[in-house]
Amino acid sequence: MKKFIIVSMAIAGLSACNAKSNTVVLETEAGNIHIQVLTKQAPISAADFLYYVDEGLYDNQGFYRVVHPDNDPKEMGMSLIQGGRLDLEKLTQSIDHETTEKSGLSNIAGSVAIARDAPGTGSAAYFFINAEDNTFLDFGGERNPDGQGYAVFGKVTKGLDVVRVIQQGETNNDDDPVTPNQFLKQPVIIKKAYRK
Repeated sequence: MKKFIIVSMAIAGLSACNAKSNTVVLETEAGNIHIQVLTKQAPISAADFLYYVDEGLYDNQGFYRVVHPDNDPKEMGMSLIQGGRLDLEKLTQSIDHETTEKSGLSNIAGSVAIARDAPGTGSAAYFFINAEDNTFLDFGGERNPDGQGYAVFGKVTKGLDVVRVIQQGETNNDDDPVTPNQFLKQPVIIKKAYRK
């Protein structure tokens, strides 16, 4: 009986070691960003993001858009960086929108969320990291007329300083009414993305 218990415990320990981590490292030109992916709270968004990571679909891609109070046309003080696929192409189907009301998460500093147009058009092909609290991006917030907010699926556990360095990058001078002066002149490359 003792032998059986010891063998069972060894197998359980081995399984735990072989389980895939939900911590993702983005190695960028500006430094590393560590993200805890919240698979229980936002399983659909988290799974899509982890697919892009596991398939190497973020490697040699990057962060290309930055928003801060000076270039927020709605003057709400939005503060974030957006990245993912530099070609802006979805390589998976659009995913169902997981509202912050359902997940219990919020667009606070360090949270990671899915970018989208209408609800249900989002994809981990493009995601954003909140550099500061942007709770107006939560369900019921006033940023979008539809009131559905943006689906949070992760949080930065290390490297928020890197996020803020990226956010200060030089942008193109353009007068687009939706994204004025928000696209970086030189995207910050994600050299590699992987689970830690």
